[in-house]
Amino acid sequence: MHTHTLASDGMQSPAENVRLAHEKGLAAVAITDHDTVAGVAEALEAGRKYGITVVPGVEISTRAGGKEIHVLGYYMDTQQELFLSRLAEQRDTRAQRNEAIIAKLQALGIEITMDQVTAGIGRELKPDESVGRPHIADELVRLGAAVDMRDAFDKYLAEGAAAFISPPRITPELACDWIAEAGGAAVLAHPGIYGDDELVRSIIERSALRGIEAYHSDHSPADAERYLALAEEFGLLATGGSDFHGARQGVVFHGEIGSVSVPVDVLEQLRDKPKQH
Repeated sequence: MHTHTLASDGMQSPAENVRLAHEKGLAAVAITDHDTVAGVAEALEAGRKYGITVVPGVEISTRAGGKEIHVLGYYMDTQQELFLSRLAEQRDTRAQRNEAIIAKLQALGIEITMDQVTAGIGRELKPDESVGRPHIADELVRLGAAVDMRDAFDKYLAEGAAAFISPPRITPELACDWIAEAGGAAVLAHPGIYGDDELVRSIIERSALRGIEAYHSDHSPADAERYLALAEEFGLLATGGSDFHGARQGVVFHGEIGSVSVPVDVLEQLRDKPKQH
């Protein structure tokens, strides 16, 4: 229900994610790249090849309560021009943030440029693909400014770290509306990461959410229990995902494909039932 590909900050092609999901014996896999649906078409084709259901998805970056909040969208019309233009605006914001991060890193004495970061990706980026903080982390590791990606985030890129930048973002409520207007279902991503359950509750109360990602690679069993209770209280679907990004410096970020899963009927409910309100 939550995987990333080369279309954003994952390490593998959409087709490779689908192949891995098939090998793990999964019935379905969602492609949820950051602020882009560029990997969905390739994944759908691979799904037909491997006989596995591919769920078209996206992960939209928003801001609320002073924190970056991610909203997952499923089953949108990935050809809708309005939705695609809105995602393009999101990627413009992400690009501006990346430049500001680079400027901060340079001010800290690190000789890094955006050209180095994109060159390090090792291929030409397509217009609707996005560059994320993990790409910058890769370059920091190459430069010797960090030991690995986790170290790069802890020192420089995570919220509150030395080069963290918080650009103006849309609200979670607006992201939910965008997803609904494109025919999709919105789910609050990895609420345990935000460290603020009162904020999570307020977002649920204000937003047209269909579900909450109760199960996630970075959630403890206690986290999952709390969010299952919230899902029940608000009549939301409880979803889950590995947040698979692939391996960087030999370490899988978040979790392996299939390490967190939910029953197939969750997909059917996301696809068929209307948004909450």
